[in-house]
Amino acid sequence: MRRRLLAFVFGCLALGCSEQRSAPVARPIPDAEIPALYEALTDGDTAAEEKAIAEIEARHDLRFVPVLLELVRAGQMGIAGRSGYNQRMITLERLSGQALGGNWFGWAEWYEGTELAPPPGFASWKGELWSRIDPRFGELIRDEQPSRIRVEEIDWGGVSFAGIPALDSPRHVAADAASWLEDAEPVVGIAIGSEARAYPLRIIDWHELVNDQLGGVPLALVYCTLCGSAIAYDARREGEEPLLFSTSGLLHKSNKLMLDRATGTLWNQLTGRAVLGPLAAEERMLALVPAVVTSWAAWRARHAGTSVLSIDTGHERPYVPGMPYGRYFQSPAKMFPAREGRKELPSKERVYGLWRGGAATAWPLAALVSAEVTNDALGAETVVLVASEGRVQVEARHGQQGFLRYDAGGAVRAYLRGEREFSLGADDATLRDDAGGVWRMDEDALVGPQGEHLPRLAGTLAYWFAWQAFHPDTTVR
Repeated sequence: MRRRLLAFVFGCLALGCSEQRSAPVARPIPDAEIPALYEALTDGDTAAEEKAIAEIEARHDLRFVPVLLELVRAGQMGIAGRSGYNQRMITLERLSGQALGGNWFGWAEWYEGTELAPPPGFASWKGELWSRIDPRFGELIRDEQPSRIRVEEIDWGGVSFAGIPALDSPRHVAADAASWLEDAEPVVGIAIGSEARAYPLRIIDWHELVNDQLGGVPLALVYCTLCGSAIAYDARREGEEPLLFSTSGLLHKSNKLMLDRATGTLWNQLTGRAVLGPLAAEERMLALVPAVVTSWAAWRARHAGTSVLSIDTGHERPYVPGMPYGRYFQSPAKMFPAREGRKELPSKERVYGLWRGGAATAWPLAALVSAEVTNDALGAETVVLVASEGRVQVEARHGQQGFLRYDAGGAVRAYLRGEREFSLGADDATLRDDAGGVWRMDEDALVGPQGEHLPRLAGTLAYWFAWQAFHPDTTVR
């Protein structure tokens, strides 16, 4: 009972309840004293840590809620002493008014919904703490780095910096040389100009990032397995060398933060936005390149001359379908926290999202596949979405994970449509407009009977929790 009362009283102070007569008065710790507190919290001296935490509680300084959250997480990750874990947790609950115990998901998702902010020096302190995992983390997370996200929300993905090796300028083979590739298995298909290429998921599941060139365009294919999103970006920079990306080992709202090697900037994989580092100050965005997740048979039927990412990557990996994330793909649960303010769909329902002119819209993949052709709107613009190739199902059996069956997504191609209404044509490669005209579906445009072009829109196939995390005001069709 006493614990519930304390939670209510302190919760009112943290969340703005009207009755706060019994709440302790906050007396913020002077900024000049904060560096010493940071040091005491992480230097391994248990007595000094206990004294620092007692001071934070006595002052009721809510700026230290994210600091205590960081310490709790660091204790769980094994980079902060366990001896002070209980005191950190008790003070965190008293300060925040939340009784979440060791539930890291609950804490992280609760914090996302608050407007709390850490005290000065937090980013460098966090980076120094995380350098115990990998020294590069300390270089990336610093106070002087421009940031467009809350550094408190950056999480560790469980691997060291570049622990998931990117494929740089990888080998490709002709379609006929990829005899190991099964017709029904999923690939990411990209076509630029006269060139088409397939990237089998059985390979990029292990690498998550391919720095490549296609049709004369430097390309970054970035796959966040946690978000179910394989996205292609144009890596060109005007007047400079193309960007080359690596996996940083860091996450934001369960989404991969990728690092460009030239500037040391961290980028959001799902939005293509520079979020931490030098280019974040310039509000840089990467341009999307249209890509689809489809079966190898469907991609090859459209692009007989396609090349394929070679299975000879130079790395020793068991490149078989379902490894290493098959269990995650078939589970309805997330692996890392990401607050879900929208409940229209299950967390890991696959959606196809478009963002254009400030308007974001998501369509459940199941509905698009069922309709095959969907005439709809995106903000003030009209679009047609084609999903006539169906969904891609993976079935695999191997020693470590047993039998796996999961949905890998499905091809969706979106085009501007103007005032026309479209329906499926005589085959999967054509559409018919409401006047009876036959249009060819190319990877860059719909081509009409008189040579008209309706441009392709680059969209994103992702889990619902991931799309809404970065497009919270999205429309859902």
